[in-house]
Amino acid sequence: MLPLHAKRIVLGVTGSIACYKAADLASKLTQLGAEVDVILTAAAEHFIKPLTFQSVTGRRAYIDQDLWGPEGHVLHVKLGKDADLLLIAPATANTLAKLAAGQADNLLTLTALAATAPLMLAPAMDGGMFDHPATQASLETLRAHGAQVHGPVSGHLASGLSGVGRMLEPAELAGHARVALSAGGPLAGRRVLVTAGGTQEPIDPVRVIANRSSGKQGYALAQAALDLGAQVTLVSGPTALIAPVGAHLLRVQTAVEMRDAVLALAAAADMLLMAAAVADFRPSQAADKKIKRAEGVPTVELAANPDILKEVSQQAQKPRVLVGFAAESNDLLANAQGKLASKGLDMIVANDVSAQDAGFEVDTNRVILLSKDGGQEELPLLSKYEVARKVLEKAASLLK
Repeated sequence: MLPLHAKRIVLGVTGSIACYKAADLASKLTQLGAEVDVILTAAAEHFIKPLTFQSVTGRRAYIDQDLWGPEGHVLHVKLGKDADLLLIAPATANTLAKLAAGQADNLLTLTALAATAPLMLAPAMDGGMFDHPATQASLETLRAHGAQVHGPVSGHLASGLSGVGRMLEPAELAGHARVALSAGGPLAGRRVLVTAGGTQEPIDPVRVIANRSSGKQGYALAQAALDLGAQVTLVSGPTALIAPVGAHLLRVQTAVEMRDAVLALAAAADMLLMAAAVADFRPSQAADKKIKRAEGVPTVELAANPDILKEVSQQAQKPRVLVGFAAESNDLLANAQGKLASKGLDMIVANDVSAQDAGFEVDTNRVILLSKDGGQEELPLLSKYEVARKVLEKAASLLK
């Protein structure tokens, strides 16, 4: 099931050059499964046409003229009452002022007054307008009424000036919408701690011992936990991935740094998902200067890294559910069952990293879920997000 399946979003689009981003946002929300009804103000129509939004959402886009059609006397009420979220992006200074004052002189502001859903605003305007006391007063009033305001950010503006006024990027806004629409999910009020990525163990200031983990499965777990309504902390090794919107990100490099972070956070967590590919060994002594080829082949003596999951399981205060991951290249089930027992886990996710379509670096995975009660569930080849949802749903059932 798509994350925003059956969710109704009214996307208000007002008169700003950032309208082109709104089309991308509408597309992204639709791809996540939402039903997106777009309302354009008259000013927005000078920048972009309804047909653009109808093409990416597969649904009708509304304009002020529709207010005076056969549905006119109830259209704004229907749109407002049916919505799970009212998102206005871009939101101009003019529209913010109207909303703050309770004015209702177009279809969008009428719908905003009629709506009972949460209101989310993504301001966009040119140089100096955002900082103007009138705009700030409008935002203060709207926040006091419960509106969520995301952005704007600093950057190059349409006038050629630089400053605060750029609308957030569509992917980030879609993430905020995703979080808002996940409130009250099965993991609402739960704290989920996720580790992701590989660790890097320094040999010298330039070289490290590392592995092929991309962090994709761990980041997918963090997103899936957010989609189920959890409060998520993501402890990540080095990776180029962008953390899901709503997750608290803590970056680490080495296994010892990850151990310290996890132990500090584990006692307050309801669930730990240890998806990180933590290095088993590290150089016992890292050189303080780059090792030179001319000095000959060095001997690197290794020391064992801490077993983070085992240490967590031995704590007096620990998460109620501990989930480990076994990335194996041989004897998959035997090795995974051994880790499940030796580390005191509630569940372990076993995957064969020697497969070309699963494991490290790719976007799909094929796993087996093993439970401490002897349960075993083999999942077919799925996207890593789909695997993450299955893991989180299983782990959530253990919390009960």
